[in-house]
Amino acid sequence: MNSIYIDTHAHLDGEEFDQDRQQVIGRAQQAGCKAIFLPAINLATSQRILQLCQQYPGFLYPMVGLHPEEVEAGWQEQLSYIHALLNSDQSTLPIAIGEVGLDYYWSREFEHEQLEAFDQQVQWSIETRLPLMIHCRKAQNEMVRLLRHYEKELPGGVFHCFTGNELEAAELLQFDGFALGIGGVLTFKKSHLPEVLPAVVPLHRIVLETDAPYMAPVPHRGQRNESAFVTLVLQRLAEAYGVSQEEVSRQTTQCAERIFAL
Repeated sequence: MNSIYIDTHAHLDGEEFDQDRQQVIGRAQQAGCKAIFLPAINLATSQRILQLCQQYPGFLYPMVGLHPEEVEAGWQEQLSYIHALLNSDQSTLPIAIGEVGLDYYWSREFEHEQLEAFDQQVQWSIETRLPLMIHCRKAQNEMVRLLRHYEKELPGGVFHCFTGNELEAAELLQFDGFALGIGGVLTFKKSHLPEVLPAVVPLHRIVLETDAPYMAPVPHRGQRNESAFVTLVLQRLAEAYGVSQEEVSRQTTQCAERIFAL
């Protein structure tokens, strides 16, 4: 019997899946996946994801948003077009604002623009009551400062691809209605997550994710990731918390359904 789970973060619209997207979805379903959530990174992917999700109603769920690494010249125009998608009367409606946030890993060239774009999208989340799918790299202090400004109004969301320490986890969990997104990194040999998570993160504050096609878990590390591989993350979480896979499956699925109001 497969454990039932939700992949809360997969870039299934990517060209990496153009040749075999249907088979990838089929393998996920066979593995026990009951839904896949698709984050956007810009206007083009926001539009593409809305169309793709129309083909798989009740299984693929779309998000719209502008990723921090996509914030460059002309970002305001892109943002206003994405905002219009929130109010359009298409049959498939976004379940979240994402993938949004801050990324100062490569460069701080657009630091202020990233902050402005993130701030605007946080405000959309408050207005629409749609949760946030937050990407944050080398910018936790700045991100937390911005979110604290809106703390009492935020509808919740996910801190995607959490790989931090106990202090960072505890700081993020101070935001009610938010969970940590845990994926393939948990299975890496040098990952400290198997120790960090049980120490400070209740299981009901975790959602499962792949970030497919990136960050495949061991033993697929370095290959294209896909939603069927979530079972390996689920397995490792069960070991780390000393509970059954069914228990991990139950709590993480309930958490995802609660945050994304499914």
